[in-house]
Amino acid sequence: MAKSWHHLPEALRAETRSVSRAVRRARAGPGRERDLVAQALKAALAALVAWVVASRVLHAPMAFIAPWVAVALVRATVYQSLARSLEQLAAIALGTTLATAAGMALDDPTVAMVLVLPVTLLVGNWRKLGDQGIYGATAALFTLTAGDPGVGQAVARLLESLLGAAVGVAVNMLVRPPVYLRDGRASLRTALDAAAECLARVARGLAGPWDHGDARAWDQQARRVGELADEAQDALARTEESARLNPVARRRTRLLRRQGPYAHTTYVLEELVRSTRDLTRTLREAADGGSGRPRPEEDVAMHYARLLGRLATAVTAFGHVVTEDSGAARSRLRRAVEDAGAAHEELRRLLAGRGAADPEWMGLHGSLLVDAHRAVRQLLQEPPHHDDRP
Repeated sequence: MAKSWHHLPEALRAETRSVSRAVRRARAGPGRERDLVAQALKAALAALVAWVVASRVLHAPMAFIAPWVAVALVRATVYQSLARSLEQLAAIALGTTLATAAGMALDDPTVAMVLVLPVTLLVGNWRKLGDQGIYGATAALFTLTAGDPGVGQAVARLLESLLGAAVGVAVNMLVRPPVYLRDGRASLRTALDAAAECLARVARGLAGPWDHGDARAWDQQARRVGELADEAQDALARTEESARLNPVARRRTRLLRRQGPYAHTTYVLEELVRSTRDLTRTLREAADGGSGRPRPEEDVAMHYARLLGRLATAVTAFGHVVTEDSGAARSRLRRAVEDAGAAHEELRRLLAGRGAADPEWMGLHGSLLVDAHRAVRQLLQEPPHHDDRP
């Protein structure tokens, strides 16, 4: 405990710095932090509107239910708001109905609670209700603890819930409906830059002395690139979801579907990840003295380092095309891919005729050539032009 208190001031300072950076990023320009601020303000607005309508206009008996539902339904995307509203209303209807029936039959809220809560909590785990299942149990609690349950009260609660859901979905749809074009592009660029840095790091290492520890570090970095590629896939899926039912997103997101330019970029990224993982795994096995694989000769390693360095430059140029899509960026990509292709051809000529009688030698250098060639071949296919600027 003493140790925890000793580190508390530094932890608080670190958290304060993190919050300050987030605030500065939110003020500086569009980004995740500003999106979170907007979503929080929209949720507050939805709760306020639902409360005013329920309490001042309709004079609902349990007006707080409407803002309680509304604030929970201002989600990251319009599609999520609508889908979660249906799940939440189903859960609330179930909990309210069961609690009303049990309360009227038993005339004892405590006994009714003992019977109803386990059922609503178990049903709340039903996959069809998603993460909204808990609202069934809370609705049952409201019903059983708010007084004598009756059909009229149950109907009123359901109508108040419906009002809150309608307000929450409407606010999310009409007030700055979220579109995450920026997130998808940024995630793709981050993953591509990480792939380029991994290739460049291997190139720098092969140009000098390297050992099994170096090769293991390269392989770990390649694994991290794979994780970033998965995150980019998730970000693109979120981007596509943000276009569903979004009244302002159709023009800006029509090319983000799986048939659009980002589908091509995602495919290239997957192939780059696979090639990078394969080549770092091959080098790690070659560095392991017990694997039986030979190490590349010094001149071969130098040529391969040159190839990987040019390939890293081409991947970086590809990333610029993803985010800029300008004629200059595409010209740089073509030149970089041509340079990488020339380096690959030089290495192929160097290896021609060498080690033909040694299967292990052929396996090593054949794998390295194939992995690099696969990456160069993918980069030869430029991304289609896109016109999805927010």
